[in-house]
Amino acid sequence: MTEQRRSSKSGAFVTPERLALEEGVGTGEPRGRLLIAGCCSGSYLSREVAKRYRALVRESGSREDVLELEDIDKRFSDSETCVRLDLHVSGSDAFLFQTTLDPTSDRSVDQNYMAFLIAARALREHGAAHVTGVLPYLAYARQDKPTKFTREPTTARLLADLSIAAGIDRLIVWDPHCGQIRGFYGAMPVNMLESLTLFLQEFERFRGRDDVVAVAPDAGASKFVTHFGRALGVKCAIASKYRPRPEEVIISEIIGDFEGKRIAVILDDMISGGGTIYALIRKLVDEKGIEEVYLGVSHNLCVGRACERLSSLHSDYGLKEVVVTNSIPQTDQFLSLSFVSVKCLSEALVQTINRIHYERSVSEVFYRPD
Repeated sequence: MTEQRRSSKSGAFVTPERLALEEGVGTGEPRGRLLIAGCCSGSYLSREVAKRYRALVRESGSREDVLELEDIDKRFSDSETCVRLDLHVSGSDAFLFQTTLDPTSDRSVDQNYMAFLIAARALREHGAAHVTGVLPYLAYARQDKPTKFTREPTTARLLADLSIAAGIDRLIVWDPHCGQIRGFYGAMPVNMLESLTLFLQEFERFRGRDDVVAVAPDAGASKFVTHFGRALGVKCAIASKYRPRPEEVIISEIIGDFEGKRIAVILDDMISGGGTIYALIRKLVDEKGIEEVYLGVSHNLCVGRACERLSSLHSDYGLKEVVVTNSIPQTDQFLSLSFVSVKCLSEALVQTINRIHYERSVSEVFYRPD
């Protein structure tokens, strides 16, 4: 990489014209024409990304065009999946969107994953130069190792193998459950977008306050919450939990200094049935004297009793606000909750796609702890 290229790297939006001005190259796109494609369960987000990308192109005064395909998968009457492309895609730099969990439709995780794999193969067979999979919620990431003594497979590795075989040559995911899952994809680049930047922006109002504590629901979230606490200048705590039975959670203890603390900010990668959050917030209020609770979650799965439990915590245990993202389409039931706000990932994904498309560093558009 030349010194000129190093000096030009920043978080600014890149266009062919800017590339030509800064690096003295032609106004072409180095990876081919940009294509944003969405499977049926992923088009809700690919549309927003394409719209925002075009807006930034116009604001930059560029003539760059963006190809777009929506709802490219169909189901036959026997439930088989078919993918058809309505545009010429040969030589394109394709970004394929899919949400593997879609609680707003009757499509299962497995059907959505199969549609994603078939769509990737279709793009490859019809000449796309690059196919980047955009899976904001990476299903099966929790099956990254077998539970002891249960003879389970490492299913996350299987899905990685299938993605590679289908023709995916890069992957973008939002805050996956397990960072080590990157190793399953071998030499393929995997951009694991972190949610720290988003939550720092959302909870900036608590910076430096002595009455606020950031709480990790379990050991897996402790490092993330520590980075968050250091960045905002607030104390941190960590909960210890165990599951005596499936779908049942017991918080055995919460380790941290709660003297003078009246507000807790809880951060986690996902809410499934809401059992962990329910048990944790009740213990914080009943035993630690917490009066207000704010919750930030990367993935809200909208399943089980989560909505019921959050509503109960809001009415009885000081849960003031829940911040989630649209990595998964949110159901009308969750959207009707007045204390829940849904943050769109389109801006983070637009900046990521733009920098991959022009072969720039993705990490520079996100907060990086010291």
